[in-house]
Amino acid sequence: MSYQVLARKYRPQKFSDVIGQEHVTRTLQNAITQERIAHGYIFSGHRGIGKTTVARILAMALNCRSTEKPVPEPCGVCDSCQEIRAGSSIDVIEIDAATNRGIDEIRELRDAARYRPARDRYKIYILDEAHQITDAAFNALLKTLEEPPSHIVFMMATTQPEDIPQTIRSRCQHFSFHAVRFDEIVRQLRDLATQENIKAEDDALAALAEAGDGSMRDALSIMDQAIACCAVFEGASGAVLTALQVRGLMGTVSSDVLVQTMECVHRSSSEELLKLLDRLMTEGQSPSHFAKQLVRFLRNALVAKVAGEESPLLQISSDERKKVASTAALFSEEDLTRFLNIILRTHDELGYRQEQRFHLELGMLKMVHASRLLPLEEFLSQNASRGAMPVLQTARAPLATVPRIAEVRPAPISSGSRSPFPSSSGGASPQTQQRVSPFEADRLRKVRNSEPEMSIVESIDGSTAAYKVISTATAIEEVPEAVAVPASVPEVSVEKLRSALVSMLEAQNQDTAADLLARGEWELTGNQINLRVPLSERVIDLSIGAEAKRLLIQEASRVCGRLMKLNFSGGGTARNGPVERVTNGNGKGSGVARQRAAEDPIVRRMQEKFGAEVRTVVDLRQKN
Repeated sequence: MSYQVLARKYRPQKFSDVIGQEHVTRTLQNAITQERIAHGYIFSGHRGIGKTTVARILAMALNCRSTEKPVPEPCGVCDSCQEIRAGSSIDVIEIDAATNRGIDEIRELRDAARYRPARDRYKIYILDEAHQITDAAFNALLKTLEEPPSHIVFMMATTQPEDIPQTIRSRCQHFSFHAVRFDEIVRQLRDLATQENIKAEDDALAALAEAGDGSMRDALSIMDQAIACCAVFEGASGAVLTALQVRGLMGTVSSDVLVQTMECVHRSSSEELLKLLDRLMTEGQSPSHFAKQLVRFLRNALVAKVAGEESPLLQISSDERKKVASTAALFSEEDLTRFLNIILRTHDELGYRQEQRFHLELGMLKMVHASRLLPLEEFLSQNASRGAMPVLQTARAPLATVPRIAEVRPAPISSGSRSPFPSSSGGASPQTQQRVSPFEADRLRKVRNSEPEMSIVESIDGSTAAYKVISTATAIEEVPEAVAVPASVPEVSVEKLRSALVSMLEAQNQDTAADLLARGEWELTGNQINLRVPLSERVIDLSIGAEAKRLLIQEASRVCGRLMKLNFSGGGTARNGPVERVTNGNGKGSGVARQRAAEDPIVRRMQEKFGAEVRTVVDLRQKN
């Protein structure tokens, strides 16, 4: 076959022909000039960017016979250069490491490396796809790389340098190849089209460069296919490449379709968007290809929004820049970021989903809904400017005047008490009515959940308190007027409160909690009872459960005639002196028996050594 594909026909033969890798070619040329030639090289990078090509050029430069020593630029006409170019050189061996990856092949290579080259200066081994060599094979090569003969040079090309063992990488010079820039690919394609007598539109070359994705070889392969696809018009000396034909060949859509897609999102027109997707699917477009294009388009739109239309970060043609900039003007930076995140997830999901079309439609509808979202800062600022956020009349209302949500049965309410919230059924004007903000509603919900459900109870002096059972399932909008509290509430001593709570716990078979309360240090401050016990915080939580706390708060509120709070803390000291405890009749909670057990030296030793607790005391004398 006399025809050669463009990627092979125009393969660089000199360092100066390599595009996009100046940092590599310049370093290698300087190393040859200074005679600082290493025995091992690793060339890594994207596919189709010149790794193996540079390895061949370096081999030609080292073995070029135009002079008596290596040259920074091979002549390309001597026998050695021509043989290396044709792949028939005896002293330059190219090995496909993807198939010759075992330890036996590497052992043969190591044995052959001991012999001097047949004709040239160096015996060079080029290992392509070197990352696929097994670990055992790399270990067999390790000694040769560590102490190589003076006539041996190893060159390894790979796309995954991290898979090469560190022991190998540390013994070689590593060159990282860059992806070829968009404008460099376009310029090279234009030069090749001129040499091939092909007329190509700028948009067609841009589409080829974009499809190459930084790979010069991929762009040339697609261009070769596009030339065969495009027709030769009468009177024309060669084929004409158009953007429409190139995109049709690659199965991609034009940028106009992407612009229409984002315009539908901007108008929040879900119907138009679904119709557009249906037309694309009917034409045979791939959902994954379309999602990939939209990801690139949104990325470019975001860059144009952030850095401007003329930013060098945009690796697209001038016509594409204008379309991207027009789309970026429709949305904010936050919207474009949100859209890009949605489409990235959608594109990722399309790889392992069965119904790709449905998932693509779902992702597009998510963008429509996301465009309707209002930023939280803007939402809060708008509500504040409209006066929607309620202003509390006091810094913090007393717990006795916190409004209840609903009442199970009526209670006496003083005529002079008024609710701090406007009535929902009253005749107040819209200007005077205030809507409770979600933040305040959430705070009230937490307050309600932390307070016990209480019924109408009687205080110590027999007067009826104004506390009622509340329901937490009622909506926040149903806030009635505040409940009045009796003007005078008798004070209760700490000892009387302690005795009442301990007796209640013993009656409810909460012996452990009763013992803790009996031994603790009490402090009554307003509506709060502070209780310190000689235990750790963890043991307190294990000893007094949620049910015991609920009973304690309910009983304390009944005794004190007002809503009380109970706060437990560790680190207290045991209460001195006996505690009067009310027995439950069977001796289980007898205060005398517990006191005797607590004073027993063995019990004290167990408590000090193991942190033991006295949960149940049985008085055997009462059983007899």
